[in-house]
Amino acid sequence: MIRRCLTTASIALFPVAAAAQTSAASGSDRKDLVSIAMFLSIVAATVVITYRSARSARSKVGFYTAGHAVTPLQNGLALAGDFLSAAAFLGISALVYTSGFDGLLYAIGFLTGWPIVLFLMSERMRNLGSFTFSDAAAFRLDRTPIRLVAATGSLVVVLFYLVAQMIGAGKVIELLFGVNYVVAVIGVGLLMILYVTVGGMQATTWVQITKAALLLCGGTLMGIGVLWHFNFSFGELLIAASKIHPKGQAILAPGGLFAEPVSAISLGLALVFGTAGLPHILMRFFTVKDAACARKSVFYATSCVAYFCLVIPMLGFGAVSILMSDPSYFHVGASGQFNRITDLIGGPNMASIHLAHAMGGPILLGFISAVAFATILAVVAGLTLAGASAVSHDIYGQVIAKGQASDAREVLVSKIAAVAIGTVAVLLAYAFENQNVAFMAGLALSVAASCNFPVLAMAIFWRGTTTRGAVAGGLIGLISAVVLVVLSKVVWVAVFKFTAAPFPYENPALFSMPLAFLFTWMFSVTDRSARGVRERAAFDAQLIQSEIGLPQAAG
Repeated sequence: MIRRCLTTASIALFPVAAAAQTSAASGSDRKDLVSIAMFLSIVAATVVITYRSARSARSKVGFYTAGHAVTPLQNGLALAGDFLSAAAFLGISALVYTSGFDGLLYAIGFLTGWPIVLFLMSERMRNLGSFTFSDAAAFRLDRTPIRLVAATGSLVVVLFYLVAQMIGAGKVIELLFGVNYVVAVIGVGLLMILYVTVGGMQATTWVQITKAALLLCGGTLMGIGVLWHFNFSFGELLIAASKIHPKGQAILAPGGLFAEPVSAISLGLALVFGTAGLPHILMRFFTVKDAACARKSVFYATSCVAYFCLVIPMLGFGAVSILMSDPSYFHVGASGQFNRITDLIGGPNMASIHLAHAMGGPILLGFISAVAFATILAVVAGLTLAGASAVSHDIYGQVIAKGQASDAREVLVSKIAAVAIGTVAVLLAYAFENQNVAFMAGLALSVAASCNFPVLAMAIFWRGTTTRGAVAGGLIGLISAVVLVVLSKVVWVAVFKFTAAPFPYENPALFSMPLAFLFTWMFSVTDRSARGVRERAAFDAQLIQSEIGLPQAAG
């Protein structure tokens, strides 16, 4: 069965490899072969990892959590690999490239969410849950409605976040191999389905560890290259960038990305609190044996994320300084003129990839392209597994089957869900092809901050939370976030092609997250039912469980 899956994936990806061979041969340039070989070696390595992990994915514990056997250091690297996505590597550097200083808001926001995860979530999540974050949210509440809300929120977040990764993957392959964007996205979709259905959490973990190591090394190498180019002076880099950028010195000041403060504040809320509501991040707490290991994992992950968020802005400013003076990286018109922002080949999302070629030729291009692709593969695997687990464990296993489903049946449902999620992600990536990947990830974080985080935080930290309140707050947060995203220009104008957007801001978190907390509080304090009384009384037992981690039954 496993061999058939791997063979099928290889056949499905044959058009990409064939296009790569044709591209190299037609140009009769052996330099292309270096880039392509590095790129394909990453894919081959991940497939081998998946094959070797297949045996551990047969049981429910092995498929969802790798048997709780991942060490803190391994899990910390995997957490960093799960979080440092195409939005971080390609998207943030692209935002700095196009908007300058304001692009740093994304890097800072991504980083500042981690202390919340470290000090508030990690220990309690590990002690209260078994497989998904809804285990912790539903510990003392009515499991059926809470799991349905949590699973729905998880699926929406997963799909938004997947779109960002798929766009980045499609653009990298399109740029490197010259294949059609749709073909590239389909190939990535098949690979991510393969990782989850065959290897489960064990394969996903080792793909993420490999990716984290490559990304940190690649980012460091490029950062050193940029500084070396400017005599290791960050000041010289900024001066050079401000001289050549179309916006001039304005790129060194705030206000280039957001016209008013509401959008900036809303984005900040989404980035900070959305991190603590991402299902694929929260799911990783269950791969270690206890709460102490979960805490150590987040410490290691925070260190890696902090370091990378310091490096990535240098790549954006480096791309401005080095690329904008070289027309070979742009679509040049008949008059010899080009727009230094919009006409970059592959779009601004490819600024870091072009920078690698400008500094290190085809060898560094091949390595960084491979790193970018490994980045995307690792994140889409984690996202797909989280979404599939929400369907199989929360909806099917606990709601439909009432906890009576066999391990084999639940794992099978998860694999079917992974195929469905991968298919939908490919379709959405096609619809949102030209969106910035960091911006799309920001929308996913908005939904996570508006639905998942309020439900989880109120359920595990406030004694007065009841099922009625958590369900009302989660639903209003989810619905308001999604509706406002649809009514914003990113969907209403860019996708539906209307002339003006009813919602004037690009990020809904400032409006949807407070609504979620308000409705949770309001519907909880007005809940006088017998169930509500029992749920408030059960908070003391939950507090003991969350503090000392008494054994609990799986699921």
